[in-house]
Amino acid sequence: MILYALVGALIFAAFGLAVQLITAAAKSAQLGLRPEAVALGAVTNFFDTLGIGSFAPTVAWFRFRRLVPDRLIPLTMLVGYTIPSILQGVIFLLLLGMKVDPLLLLACMIAMIAGGFAGVPIAARAPIRLVQFIIGTALLIAAFFYTLSNLGMMPPGGTATSLPLSLSIVTVAAHFVLGMLLSFGVGNYAPTLAMLSLMGMDPRLAFPIMAAAAGFAGTAASVRCIGTLKIDLRVVLGLTLGAIPAVLIAAFIVKQMPLTILRWLVVVVVTYAGATLLATAARKAELVPDDAATTAVTD
Repeated sequence: MILYALVGALIFAAFGLAVQLITAAAKSAQLGLRPEAVALGAVTNFFDTLGIGSFAPTVAWFRFRRLVPDRLIPLTMLVGYTIPSILQGVIFLLLLGMKVDPLLLLACMIAMIAGGFAGVPIAARAPIRLVQFIIGTALLIAAFFYTLSNLGMMPPGGTATSLPLSLSIVTVAAHFVLGMLLSFGVGNYAPTLAMLSLMGMDPRLAFPIMAAAAGFAGTAASVRCIGTLKIDLRVVLGLTLGAIPAVLIAAFIVKQMPLTILRWLVVVVVTYAGATLLATAARKAELVPDDAATTAVTD
């Protein structure tokens, strides 16, 4: 019963967010799409559904192509990838959700929703150097996880479908933090997978938790973000529309493929992007107006 209620809530959230996005884009004359963003959303979310995160490669491409200012990268990705995350959440819930402890699943989602809602104003008002530092560090951590995966050193996990109370409390608290970090461009997939595997859960069961939690948290954060920042909605809509068919193709047609070589390529690209962001953050800070977060516009 809880499972189907969550699936229904995710579908409702996706519909509501889509309406808000289209309405906001129409009001700001940004209903057009950026073809590059469509292609980027398709590629990153295709491989995201197969196990490679979408945030880190997207940050690297944004930086390489200068599509989005550093300050707006995390929240642009968050809004653009929320509906695809919801789609992944629905798919993984229907395929694996019945095997997960429903109370653990629900608690993690609520914690991430609260964290996602709280994170937007913090990320929006954070100094640009702090945003660059957090994104750069997150990229290097992502590269570390990719390397572990390539070397077969990721935690093997166990067969548990639930956790004891003490570990459940730790997991829920961690999801609140992960929800806040979403607003800074830090994806929750790799940390969630590693954490639950170390705690002895079946690694496959991390997917419905992390995808559904990201979908709910992203919705809460996106609703607040759209009314707070003047992000480029052409990029956002492009990411979303490119990602949706890619998720379906990866989940139901391709299902799995060898990804080791691609992960090594991602390690190189993401490491370079993270290092350049940290180098930029280490330089003397430029003066940024207090209202920069609410006045920045991407053309």
